Amino acid sequence: MASDDYTERLKRIPLFDAMEPQALRSLLFAGETRLLRAGETLFRRGDSSDCGFVLTSGSIAFESDAGGPADKIVRSPALLGETALVAATERAITAIAGEPATLLKISRELFHQILDQHPLTATQVREYFRNRLEELGKELKFDMSP
Repeated sequence: MASDDYTERLKRIPLFDAMEPQALRSLLFAGETRLLRAGETLFRRGDSSDCGFVLTSGSIAFESDAGGPADKIVRSPALLGETALVAATERAITAIAGEPATLLKISRELFHQILDQHPLTATQVREYFRNRLEELGKELKFDMSP
């Protein structure tokens, strides 16, 4: 897939839609490709997280209990571990490939480097996360206004 086609596909993911095309191309170039076979675990609940993953093909099943049925199945394109791109967290759920899957691993360090190199993208990403936190606050019935 051509880089511009891939960039347009990634812009379907809200966080990446907030980024400038050059910043996205930098992520694509510097990210690490991971291939998973069906049934292979990407990460487990409780694991420390220092990266996010862009699911570029296939599907990932999320399971909250080991051996239990999938709580949710996501298909490409999707971003897994969005919060891990900006802050140290623990994985809240186990992610297992539901079929052969291709992912792009984006480390927190890489994500921060891209933001440092692209100030407009950094501003837009900050606004994106501010809006996400406001939405979460509303869901939890907190008033997050200044």
